[in-house]
Amino acid sequence: DPEPTYDGLWAELTPRQREIRELAREVAVRELRPMAARWDETEEFPRKTFEAVLETGLVGLTIPKKYGGQGETLLEGCIVVEELARACLSTAMSVQPFLNGPWRAIYVLGTEEMKERLLPGVADGTNHFAIAMSEPAAGSAGTDLRATLTPDGDGFRLTGTKCWITGGHVADTIIVFARLAGTTGPYGIGAVVITGRPEGMGEFHIDPKMGIRGVAECLVHFDDVRIHPEDVLVMPDAGSKKGTNILVNQFNPERCGNAAMCTGLGQAALDASVGHLRARRQFGRRLAEFQGLQWKIADMALDVHISRMLVWRAARSGTEGFPEQTATLMAKLHSSEMVQRVTNTAIGIHGARGYSRRWPVERYFRDGRGLSMGGGTPEVMRNVLGAQVLGVSGSQRRR
Repeated sequence: DPEPTYDGLWAELTPRQREIRELAREVAVRELRPMAARWDETEEFPRKTFEAVLETGLVGLTIPKKYGGQGETLLEGCIVVEELARACLSTAMSVQPFLNGPWRAIYVLGTEEMKERLLPGVADGTNHFAIAMSEPAAGSAGTDLRATLTPDGDGFRLTGTKCWITGGHVADTIIVFARLAGTTGPYGIGAVVITGRPEGMGEFHIDPKMGIRGVAECLVHFDDVRIHPEDVLVMPDAGSKKGTNILVNQFNPERCGNAAMCTGLGQAALDASVGHLRARRQFGRRLAEFQGLQWKIADMALDVHISRMLVWRAARSGTEGFPEQTATLMAKLHSSEMVQRVTNTAIGIHGARGYSRRWPVERYFRDGRGLSMGGGTPEVMRNVLGAQVLGVSGSQRRR
């Protein structure tokens, strides 16, 4: 691509990146926006709008060319999910695993056989990925995992319960983090790949949600599920913290995508608020002419713009699609709080219309609240970021 062009809000995008952004925006406005309320009301997986995005070629955008994708970077993936989230977050969430999701761990850590087996299906949209990290007793304390991997011949047996698996009920492949039987804390954590529904894997239980209702959060139990050696992604080692470091860092691409979707939701709330203030009249003049409301719009616009810049910086950092930790933490932290501020302000600007389900603003608020928790809460992001700045351990575990 030629040198980046600078055009105000969309500074530092190459012509190719601008083309991708416009394609994502066009399909979002034409196909996603009219269906967004339906997925929210019915809590139905947004298959129709996912397929509309698939037809554009955007779903395989970031998969390496060797495995059937287009070989674009994490930044292009973030640009796409921002534009999709601006119209329909449920659809953006259905596309996110293909662009910025756990397949990257396969690409960086997996064997060539595993890559050739799993990645072409991500590129063509037929292999939905999910990741199983959280457990009923291990949320923010991610190293409190109780799911175990017990050696069995040349493989393992997986037993345990996983929850908050985003899109688990439609996933074809799930990366499961668990620990070597007999280990505790940060030692002995590994990761395995589950394909399909093997014997010993239970039914998915879906938790009804406040927002992002088109893509479910699921709980599932594994009971002595056989793990073949070719499905071990990270070998658990009783004397090593390697698995813990991978558990923390492999989620950074998804955190960037999460932050990008927060940015898209914030932009949608800002767009709706600007339109409302320009059109609505009170006290004989347009609401856009009132200074107090102008200040609110200024703060919203600043918040969204900062979020976008932080996301782009994080997405450009690091190597092999794994962004640098500090930049990712900053993007995720700011965007998580930005989307709550901006969508809440949008409800106030719209008044009763902001609270009514006839208009989309209240959905933006509910959706944004969920995004702020996924991939690490603002509090957890502050713990890790603060520890990095201070040069101390970020562990909150009592010593």
